[in-house]
Amino acid sequence: MNHFTSAHTVGIPVTDQDRALEFYTKTLGFTLVVDAPLPQLGGRWIVVAAPDGGANLALTPGAGSVDTGIRLGTPDAAVAHQHLVDEQVSTSELLSWPGVPPMFSFRDLDGNTLYVVQD
Repeated sequence: MNHFTSAHTVGIPVTDQDRALEFYTKTLGFTLVVDAPLPQLGGRWIVVAAPDGGANLALTPGAGSVDTGIRLGTPDAAVAHQHLVDEQVSTSELLSWPGVPPMFSFRDLDGNTLYVVQD
């Protein structure tokens, strides 16, 4: 029996929620969905979303520096890669093989690894 129908929010541990919120909204272009006090977490419940939908990202208080496994879609991986390079974000090289969508990885300000794949 299937009890689950979707994934709504994926948590990313960050050491400074304000700094992370600025990075995810200004550098990556996500929009703020929720920013509410949550003393049980030792900070706030901050949720951001990609403009075209998909699972939301929660910027949760934590140690950071994890491989999130999160794949972000983009219509043009080369343009997204150059944008992050221009913003001085730590990125891998842009990978492109015949028959495989272009892709690369990057690290946020806490060292969390995320991946970008061309849609």
